[in-house]
Amino acid sequence: MLPALSVVALLVFPLLMALAASSDLLTMRISNRLVLLVIVGFFVLALAIGMPLETIGMHLACAALVLVFSFAFFAFGWIGGGDAKLVAATTLWLGFGMMLPYLVYASLLGGALTLILLAARRWPLPERLRRVAWIDRLHDSKSGVPYGIALAAAGLLVYSDSIIFQHFVA
Repeated sequence: MLPALSVVALLVFPLLMALAASSDLLTMRISNRLVLLVIVGFFVLALAIGMPLETIGMHLACAALVLVFSFAFFAFGWIGGGDAKLVAATTLWLGFGMMLPYLVYASLLGGALTLILLAARRWPLPERLRRVAWIDRLHDSKSGVPYGIALAAAGLLVYSDSIIFQHFVA
């Protein structure tokens, strides 16, 4: 049985991912504060488990690399700024070892989400649902795709293989 502190530590990342996904779904925004919490959460837990500074440095390098590419995607208008920051902050938790699986999952889930939204937007929205602001916005063809949902889901799919998760369950 895991001590209560370990359970709390294990839940930090999933809770932050759930907040990011729900925020993007409901508002089409991922706040800087939330991204900052993801970053701070990593450093607090990495230091708490005694992660070597070299490993923390490699996680930082991985996140910086992803940030460069994600901001290029943002500059081209392919993703939102919050998505760009969230993907890098999430990669900070995962490092180079889990970066590729995470990005593949995010791409596949994001593509599926986009196709589902495009298909749903072809059909008229019932009047009752049009009165719900976030549903109406999500259904609007001029609105973007809340890609933070895919980023968060992908993060959750690979989290169990992360160094921090493995530390607490090993």
